[in-house]
Amino acid sequence: MKLKTIDASSLTPAEMQAYLHYAVAPRPICFASTIDKNGLVNLSPFSFFNVFSINPPICVFSPTSRARDNTTKHTLENVLEVPECVINIVNYDMVQQTYLSSMDYPKGVNEFSKAGFTELASETVKPPRVAESTIQLECVVVDVISLGKTGGAGNLVIAEVKRLHINEAILDNNGKIDPHKIDLVARLGGDWYCRVTGDNLFKIAKPAGSAGIAIGFDAFPEEVKNSKILTGNNLGLLGLIDTLPSDEDVKTFSETDEMKDLVNNSIGDTRTLQLHLKAKQLLEDGRVTDAWKVLLM
Repeated sequence: MKLKTIDASSLTPAEMQAYLHYAVAPRPICFASTIDKNGLVNLSPFSFFNVFSINPPICVFSPTSRARDNTTKHTLENVLEVPECVINIVNYDMVQQTYLSSMDYPKGVNEFSKAGFTELASETVKPPRVAESTIQLECVVVDVISLGKTGGAGNLVIAEVKRLHINEAILDNNGKIDPHKIDLVARLGGDWYCRVTGDNLFKIAKPAGSAGIAIGFDAFPEEVKNSKILTGNNLGLLGLIDTLPSDEDVKTFSETDEMKDLVNNSIGDTRTLQLHLKAKQLLEDGRVTDAWKVLLM
């Protein structure tokens, strides 16, 4: 791997933005509705956003100052005057309208109207919710932290979630949010976005042990660590178990119909190759323990 190394101090803010926006991605989108002391509503998306605490429930987003002239955004001005906001989660059906609301409209222009969204009165805070959003988080702003004084500097808006509103259509049979139904979008670099659809969803199982302890890569036999067949993802999956199969379990599995021909008809390097290919197949079928039995034969 050939690495390009860049000193951060050598980059302009625009160049740094280009690198970081593409590298730190995908980023969830905070669609924040705020209100100023005169009752004027603002609605704007921010991709510097995430959840940072559960107890208390804290979301943080960052309106940056404009790099071109170091002016502040109306959202920041509003939360400093009225420390409340609603974080509306963006899904695919509303992403183009959300982008329309991101234009630099003059102070006092209501982006709900410009982008065609419906204002929905909040229950615990003054800013309205976006009715079209399937998840709406009413928040109180507990702090705003400035990260700098120059153009492009961030301002961390620390918002405590006080009430959640969730469209029941995106819930599963257990009342939990179903990632197949929510149809989220996220921000990449430049003009790029991504859509979270069923085709690109996958699970990573937690360690099998009751204490959540995994054996890890350092417990692998050298032959497994240095396999020419198993990928990094294969090895990561193997490392999630809490204990290796016993010699007795390995012997029993080697005598199954599934394994007899492979064991009896291969020797030396060929046998290792065949065993690792078999283990890889078992891993792809979700049979992690059986894959280990094969690798330990």
